[in-house]
Amino acid sequence: MAAQARVNPQTLRYYERRGLLPEPARSAAGYRAYNPQAVQIVRFIKRAQDLGFALDDIESLLQLAEGGPEGCDATRAMSVDKIADLDVRIADLQAMRAALARLVATCEQPRNHRECPILAQITSDPEDDDREDRP
Repeated sequence: MAAQARVNPQTLRYYERRGLLPEPARSAAGYRAYNPQAVQIVRFIKRAQDLGFALDDIESLLQLAEGGPEGCDATRAMSVDKIADLDVRIADLQAMRAALARLVATCEQPRNHRECPILAQITSDPEDDDREDRP
């Protein structure tokens, strides 16, 4: 089952503990006997994770997937929220990249005329930065 779903066995057990995957029946020897739908559920979970959804969100998506047309509206709303969250995260990452690029650019000064601006920025007190911005 793990190979079919392209996950490791620990992932299956974790999904079971989280309630995302129903606990399978056991064979006489104690082996887990998953039903064919379990592979589809695990693949659904992995695809949703690839889209940025957390397991709590995926639990809701699994419930919505069982419902009717109203599930589409709720899924759309969750997706719109996820896009907004991703936009914020992308903007934060772009701001971090730009700040780091500015610091790297200052490294172009002759070595004997500077200290490492990256280390100076990292070790500075953020409150000092706030005071510098004040008139």
